[in-house]
Amino acid sequence: MTSSLSLAQARRIALAAQGFADAPHARPTMRTFERTLARTGVLQIDSVNVLQRAHYMPLYARMGPYDVDLLHRAAQSRPRRVLEYWAHVAAFMPVDLWPLMQHRMARAHLDAWGGPRSIAEENPALVKDVLDDVRRHGPRSAREIDADLTGGLDRAKEHWGWNWSEVKKALEYLFYAGEITVAARNGQFERLYDVPERVVPAAILDAPTPEPAEAHRELVRRAARSHGVASEQCLRDYYRMGVAETRAALGDLVDAGELEPVRVEGWSRPAYLHRDARVPRRIAAATLLSPFDPIVWERARTEALFDFRYRIEIYVPAPQRVHGYYVLPFLLGERLAARVDLKADRAGRRLLVLGAFAEPTAPAHTAEALAAELRRLAGWLELDDVSVRGNGDLAPALAAAL
Repeated sequence: MTSSLSLAQARRIALAAQGFADAPHARPTMRTFERTLARTGVLQIDSVNVLQRAHYMPLYARMGPYDVDLLHRAAQSRPRRVLEYWAHVAAFMPVDLWPLMQHRMARAHLDAWGGPRSIAEENPALVKDVLDDVRRHGPRSAREIDADLTGGLDRAKEHWGWNWSEVKKALEYLFYAGEITVAARNGQFERLYDVPERVVPAAILDAPTPEPAEAHRELVRRAARSHGVASEQCLRDYYRMGVAETRAALGDLVDAGELEPVRVEGWSRPAYLHRDARVPRRIAAATLLSPFDPIVWERARTEALFDFRYRIEIYVPAPQRVHGYYVLPFLLGERLAARVDLKADRAGRRLLVLGAFAEPTAPAHTAEALAAELRRLAGWLELDDVSVRGNGDLAPALAAAL
């Protein structure tokens, strides 16, 4: 007989699996970082810097104010603890995921990934030249490699983020294929490419490559551990896997007793509970979540767990936005109680609240709790003040609380 979970139990399981039930450390250390990374599994990377870049925020949400140099050291110094790869989308991942991504790297020439894949077919000589340049000169930015090979003439000037040069396409293909990796990021947040043997720890490079089915099982296992309880779709999305490979791995893990099929109140899809999942009596969180936090990045899961419909509106024209440009959900206890549109005014040293909106089930103390969290966030960002604009039903109470 299939076990059942209430929606409240499922929420607490999910939040505990993501680290929100962990005892706080007075001063976050590398041990805190490693514990947090073990919970999230990956840190999605995004370059938008209107508040703080996305990969720093899940650590803040779970660890509190911390020195961002922890992530820089983990990603750029020995012993290297994280690497960049397409683990969810572009993300920091633990170094021990490198062997588990080999099957994905081996399919780089087959995966339908547009320009980066086609460049290997259309211009293999350029791909070889790019790889040779990285071998000779890395760590190297795309601009530097472009200058080496084309004098910079190949670099498109318009639509900067997407209108890639041929060299950039070759770099993205080689990165996806695992023939190059990222040694660091420079001050402009550009990747500095190098070959894996100078970046990936030798013990990881020398580790045996698992068979694809074994890698799929381990990725689903890790996704299940990070979710606590999840549908097949949730598990598939975590490491962006295919339907057939996820389903096969899921069946194996259920047969092995690592996952238990369960019913979750209100969910139309079957769910799976990890055997090590905790069911805490309460979650005492009060923190803001990045739009790219694992708690909210799979929007259907967010709605099913929290009754919170969430869409990022960065690419929506300003007059058509409902809540704002860079809107963060506010986790209070075990609920997403509000959402705020935030911007760091670094020149004026202020955290700007451009909009604040309460959810229908927000508790009475939401404004006071959010005010305290905004002060904490501002302090972490080295901003001196919090300024509330008038947009949103929560804005007046929030301004008063501040």
